[in-house]
Amino acid sequence: MTFSIDSSIFILSILLIIGVLTAKFSSRLGLPSLVLFIAVGMIASHYIYYDNAELTQAFGILALIIILFDGGVQTKWKNVRKVLLPSASLATIGVLVTTVIIGIFSKYILGLSWLEGFLFGAIVGSTDAAAVFAVIGTKNIRQKLTTTLEAESGSNDPMAIFLTVAIIQLIQNPEAQLMNLILGFFWQMGLGLLMGILIGKGSVWFINKINLDSSGLYPVLSLALAIFAYSSTTLLNASGLLAVYVMAVLIGNADLTYRHAIVRFNEGFAWMAQILMFILLGLLVFPNELVHIAWQGIALSFLLMLVARPIGVYLSLLNSKFTFNEKLFISWAGLRGAVPIVLATYPMMAGIENDGLIFNVVFFVVLTSALLQGATITPLANYLKLSEGETKIVPHSLELISIGKTHNEMIELVVSKNAALSGKELTEISLPTDSLITAVIRDEKLITPRGDTKIFAGDTLYMLVSKKNRELVKQLIQEKEEEPIVEEIEDKTASNEDKV
Repeated sequence: MTFSIDSSIFILSILLIIGVLTAKFSSRLGLPSLVLFIAVGMIASHYIYYDNAELTQAFGILALIIILFDGGVQTKWKNVRKVLLPSASLATIGVLVTTVIIGIFSKYILGLSWLEGFLFGAIVGSTDAAAVFAVIGTKNIRQKLTTTLEAESGSNDPMAIFLTVAIIQLIQNPEAQLMNLILGFFWQMGLGLLMGILIGKGSVWFINKINLDSSGLYPVLSLALAIFAYSSTTLLNASGLLAVYVMAVLIGNADLTYRHAIVRFNEGFAWMAQILMFILLGLLVFPNELVHIAWQGIALSFLLMLVARPIGVYLSLLNSKFTFNEKLFISWAGLRGAVPIVLATYPMMAGIENDGLIFNVVFFVVLTSALLQGATITPLANYLKLSEGETKIVPHSLELISIGKTHNEMIELVVSKNAALSGKELTEISLPTDSLITAVIRDEKLITPRGDTKIFAGDTLYMLVSKKNRELVKQLIQEKEEEPIVEEIEDKTASNEDKV
């Protein structure tokens, strides 16, 4: 069936609306939203013929960039730093062990060659950032576990991609040097990490220094920088996805102008990318073909969930301080999602002999993982006593939207211990010109600031400031009493007034 441009746009709008509605109902049903997105695509495949693996791969990579960037920006470095080693171990050793074990099983269950079996293992070896961010992020599970799983899923895609591409090269060219592939791995990971750090630091400086005409351009700029990080790193034959995640973490944990606008825009855009990506992946599969590989898919799904993943986790966390229950939970919470399906298009693009079989079984494994593991994460966390009570709700949100040119912005600052203004009334605090405390958050309560309102350590202040005084205000909130901050502000303010 062929569609005109107008009808295609109409269908796209319908799919997006359905995707948003299914996301709403997914939480009520206790299922990850990706399951319903894929189901929408599979149902739509009865009416829309689609088999473009190349377009799916391209859009999937773009969607992963957006999703990884959104997840990285919202990742707290102070939490990640505590679990950096176990997360890195899971992202490398864990993926490698899982690849080998499930590769051996798939060789016999699917009747593949050894290399094709390991190719299948590499494709399903990594957890998926989109699935983990969507499912774990909505649960109030112990912080250490949540951070570990999110950091692992955000950083293990490069390992899976490297193994997938390397094994495809070995299948196509059996004489390829294994040592060259190993050196290539260290090049991809090392340069990907370095590029992520450099572009991340450069992006923070660029976003804060540039004065754009509208605040709405800052989110577009941040996303453009993420795409630049991926593409420039990939052109150097390094891991672009690793660079994106690292630069996103640096941006998210920096003192950034228009933070709220950037976070909210990318969160919404990531949802749109996720909806379209999973629907597109659902369109690519033909449901009647899944029936023929049902028992193989079920067998490999359970072997992955109950054997390969747990062994990979336990070997990766051998010397860690995680308890038995925590390791058990990490094993079960390793959801598969878009990444394995996108990687399953690589054999199709390379013309591997059993590419269709591999794609269908991978799709079946992902669907089973999302259904079983995604739906039982919360009950398992409660059973293992790893939940931290009720789901936390952000108690406050304040955002300033500016139209046209502006030199002012709304910033959020937390008053540090022994700060210069701690314990003082607002009338006693000297602020730079064009600076105003608009709201005070204390113990999750909103306080309307007045002249006799006292400021205490731990308070969250929302302040309207001019960009030129941004650093002075930040210093006032965070420096100790003995620092001559107020005098410096007054001097600069007086100097600015003289110039005017």
